[in-house]
Amino acid sequence: MNQFPYRDQDYAFGQMMLTLRMAIGLTQAELARKLHVSRRTVGSWEAGSKYPKLENLKQFITLAVENRAFTGDSQVDEIRTLWKASQQKVLFDEAWLTALLSHMQTQHLTATQPASDTRLPERPMVDWGDALSVPSFYGRKRELALLKEWVIAERCQVISILGLGGIGKSALAIKLMHEVAEDFDIVIWRSMRDLLYCERLSMDLVQIFTPHLPSSAHETFEQRLAIIAETFRNKRVLLVIDNLETALQEGENVGYVRPGYEGLERFLRHISQTTHQSCVLLTSREKSAVLAAQEGRQSPVRTLRLSHLESEACNQLLAERDVVGSNQERIQLVKAYAGNPLALKIVAQTIVDLFGGEIGQFLEHGEVIFGGIRKLLHEQFVRISHLEQTVLLWLAIMREPATLDELLSLVATPLSRSRLLEALESLHARSLIERGHRQSSFTLQSVVLEYATTQLIAEATQELQSGQFNRLLQHGLEVAQAREYIRQTQERLIIMPILAELSSRHLQNADVENILLDLLDQLRVRPPKEQGYAPANIITMLNLLRGNLNNLDLSHLALRNMHLQNVQIQDSSLVKAIIQDTIFTETFDALTGLAVSPDGIYWAASCTRGEIRLWSASGLTLNRVWQAHSDMIWALVFSPDGSTLLSGSWDGMLKLWNVADDRMIWGARHGSYINSVAFSPDGQSVASSGTDAAVRLWDVANGTEYDVLPHPAPVTSVVWSPDQRHIATGDIDGVLRLWEVHTEESVICVQALSAHTNWIDGLAFSPDSQTLASASWDGTVKLWTMPDAQLKQTLQGHSDQVSRVAWSTDGRLLASSSRDTSIRIWDAEQENYRAMLRGHTASAKGLVFTPDNRLLSGSEDGTLRVWDISNGACVRTIYGYTASLYDVDWDPGSTQLVSGSTDALVTIYDTTEASSPLALAGHIGVVLSSVWSPDGRYLATSEWNNIIRLWDARTGNCLHVLHHPDTESNFIYGLAWSPDSKYLACGTNQRGALLWDVTNGQLLREEQNFPTWIRPVAWHPDGTFIAGGGDNGIVYIWNASNDRVLHKLEGHSSMITSIAYSPDGTLLASGSSSQNGGELFIWDTKSGQLQDTFIEESGIVCAVAWGIDANQIITGGGDGKLRWWDIQTATHHLLQGDHQGTVQALRRSPDGKKLASAGDDGKIMLWDLQTSQYIKSLRRDRPYERLDITGIQGLNKVQKATLATLGAVQTL
Repeated sequence: MNQFPYRDQDYAFGQMMLTLRMAIGLTQAELARKLHVSRRTVGSWEAGSKYPKLENLKQFITLAVENRAFTGDSQVDEIRTLWKASQQKVLFDEAWLTALLSHMQTQHLTATQPASDTRLPERPMVDWGDALSVPSFYGRKRELALLKEWVIAERCQVISILGLGGIGKSALAIKLMHEVAEDFDIVIWRSMRDLLYCERLSMDLVQIFTPHLPSSAHETFEQRLAIIAETFRNKRVLLVIDNLETALQEGENVGYVRPGYEGLERFLRHISQTTHQSCVLLTSREKSAVLAAQEGRQSPVRTLRLSHLESEACNQLLAERDVVGSNQERIQLVKAYAGNPLALKIVAQTIVDLFGGEIGQFLEHGEVIFGGIRKLLHEQFVRISHLEQTVLLWLAIMREPATLDELLSLVATPLSRSRLLEALESLHARSLIERGHRQSSFTLQSVVLEYATTQLIAEATQELQSGQFNRLLQHGLEVAQAREYIRQTQERLIIMPILAELSSRHLQNADVENILLDLLDQLRVRPPKEQGYAPANIITMLNLLRGNLNNLDLSHLALRNMHLQNVQIQDSSLVKAIIQDTIFTETFDALTGLAVSPDGIYWAASCTRGEIRLWSASGLTLNRVWQAHSDMIWALVFSPDGSTLLSGSWDGMLKLWNVADDRMIWGARHGSYINSVAFSPDGQSVASSGTDAAVRLWDVANGTEYDVLPHPAPVTSVVWSPDQRHIATGDIDGVLRLWEVHTEESVICVQALSAHTNWIDGLAFSPDSQTLASASWDGTVKLWTMPDAQLKQTLQGHSDQVSRVAWSTDGRLLASSSRDTSIRIWDAEQENYRAMLRGHTASAKGLVFTPDNRLLSGSEDGTLRVWDISNGACVRTIYGYTASLYDVDWDPGSTQLVSGSTDALVTIYDTTEASSPLALAGHIGVVLSSVWSPDGRYLATSEWNNIIRLWDARTGNCLHVLHHPDTESNFIYGLAWSPDSKYLACGTNQRGALLWDVTNGQLLREEQNFPTWIRPVAWHPDGTFIAGGGDNGIVYIWNASNDRVLHKLEGHSSMITSIAYSPDGTLLASGSSSQNGGELFIWDTKSGQLQDTFIEESGIVCAVAWGIDANQIITGGGDGKLRWWDIQTATHHLLQGDHQGTVQALRRSPDGKKLASAGDDGKIMLWDLQTSQYIKSLRRDRPYERLDITGIQGLNKVQKATLATLGAVQTL
């Protein structure tokens, strides 16, 4: 076989030329004639192997301008970019371009000047989706004319283009789209070649048609179908669905949709049987059975079946590929390959390579029998080199355009760029691959993709049967770093069919499992470099087959590019395994803040348990994790130079960290819960806002406070304008304040606007400081002009509270996140909706753009997602797992415990036997409180988004869901049962407490006389009084029957974190924090007098519980330690054994004999109150419980520590 000599090619420039030629609407031959050059010259430009001469470049640009091939708003920039990329030896000709554009503008105005009583038609909205370019279009004039007649003149509603693979269905559909687009209001192209996309089609259409509609209005398929139908009636829509056969069955039920895709059938039935003004154009190898019954010559449902390409077009195709021969030889060749364009392209390159382009020699030297496109593809596959086969199969695995660098990172054996480029060039010349829509990328045509996938499945299955590895060594069937939806498709369309084929031969899953385990044993004895992707492939199959990787020996294996997030690997061994590019589950819970360094290298995230996580390599490698605070971190931001990181927490502390080594530079006490922080653009100052109704300004150099900006209500958001002239703040009353920054000593409030009707939870200035965006719990986003703070636009669409807003780095896009779990992308220039991003199951409290305009979102659902804004796809998800416990309580018999955790589960443990705990699901967010009723019948649990669940303690069934009837902005915190189990008290952010009658699930009373939030609550043992701890540092005691306040216990320095009545009710203990350390106060409940004060070194007392009597009390702090206090002697000792992280809850057993402690580490520890000795620990199994990682290689210390936190162990 002839080999192509290698030379460096400028694929980026070639892609520019190809894209512009397609936009002009010319074939290579047509463009060549206009520029007076050869077709081969045009081809070399588009291949990136040659650059045009100056005169040719100017002629080409002129053609592009005349045909509006450049984007209108950035035409000049695009022309400059093309000129620079073409490597011209002269400077850009400014005078020539000015004259050209002036001339074109004059011509345009003269030709298009409308009459005074007419209006120019608006251009249609065109969404090309992933439609590939069609560099050359041959023939099909009759078919194209007929389709245009059906679409425009006869207004057909559904048209199917049917034909064999490679016959040109997609190319014809794309050509038609270009020619009829002006007749429509909306033009959309979508491909269904990846089965997963069928499930997203209706949602995608609804987002395009009704961008401002609340998400609650299109949650069900019925709602979406109604919206689509209405749009089809009211607007003229052209919807092209390519590769419909992907969703259709084969065999006996050919033409009917596959199981699980009945919604698609309903969609096709509806659009074919109802009246509307739109058109759906389908391409498929098979006819839809739903549409077959509706067809007819007078029907709006038509079918065009494509046959062979006509002779003249075939001759043109061959001529452009430098294939020559007599008329008879051309006829014979076209006939032999049934006029199939793809088949002719493929065989044309073979003729050029082996026979110098002579058709006659080709016909003489071989038996030319065309047995269909698949057979031809197989012949070509066998003929190409092993490297070319490898590349072809990798593109089949990736299933979307891949660049040279991406392919290089995947190939198992080291390979030079030149060799890979040569293979790509050869495959492209053979028409086996084509250029993707991404710059300098390559992909497969649908029929080639299907063949390559089938070939890979067949070869992989055979290798698993024989134990002789080739493809499974060279190819990873699932790529951990692939976009999430691609990885899911790899599982469904590659790995699952392999397992199905194995199962069909062995009948039992156990037999297949044994085969796979035997193969792992064979691989284990090979040197790691010789194992390739085989272990990863087999382990992935085992996980899909078994549902977990528990109890497996995975030692001494090389695991490459594996996705092990959300995978259980318990009681298994990874001893001396070698890990490369493998993704594990991480140890974070609900994410509360996100930040990206200015250069994009570092990503930082904070969570509810006070940790900061730092990723490097743009999010690919977990770099460091440290315990930064003793409570939730709600605010996180990098300094302008990226060297430091600022964090603000509900522990009241503001801290500045050195990014290089996570060393704390300084810490300062704000004095209340910190909700938001901001850096000044010059990096010299920082601002913090909190529930103390103040914004505090700090000197970065030494951490000293130099100014306070007072507010009448708690401040929820603060942001500094990029030009450093303004600070904007928002509070819980919905008031937006604008402050002018004159000097460090002079910050003046110049505007106070009643901007929203509820909390302002997010603020963001545009990069140019000209626009301020505010996000509110009233469900809106508002845009304000700066510096006059005039309302510019109200953006509506979210169906619930809006939490965060973020600007793209270029200022063109604005993202907003909401409690409705969606993220919306808004066009800031047009001030309208662009797209909705779905995937989170809870609100995203962290939202930030990277410098390359990807969007990061961190959610209370414990995931960090990376979004491609260009298509709205989630390209990566980092999953966290933790079960931090915020509360624990005993049953009346002192043998069972209930706890609530950050993974939204409620868990019941039996302390007397080693049985598995019972997990109750139902909450969607962090469970903050969990209490057992004194009569033992009920459990009550709360999450902060206005939800309380009542459970049957015996069966685990949820009996009632309680929520505040009048406000969705209510937060629920601590819970406490009345001694008779009839009533439930809870702390809230509504400056009071709620009292529920659990016998009927009704809200009994609402006490709102307090000037602060009430978080912990406790019921007096005799049921007459309720105590509540306020964020203002005051403990309130009120009458349970009439809400009359009896005592206000003042003295704490900051918010109350925990309260507990002594068993006899004579004393009340309260915990808090101060600058001197954690505060423990003991109060006389009758007189309200402070009886004792204790200061502990942990910095904060997070939990308190009474000991064996009223002389002993136990506290838990932010350092994970339990302190046992003797009130009479005012001394304490530490209990042996620590929690990792903060101790969040302590509870004395009803029999007075035991103590339960719970904390951030997800563990419950039991203690003997008489001896203060540790008894045992309880916890649910973590994802990697008892996984042996002794001697594991390829992981850094942080990654190993993460595995250990999730249960992995190492033996010495």
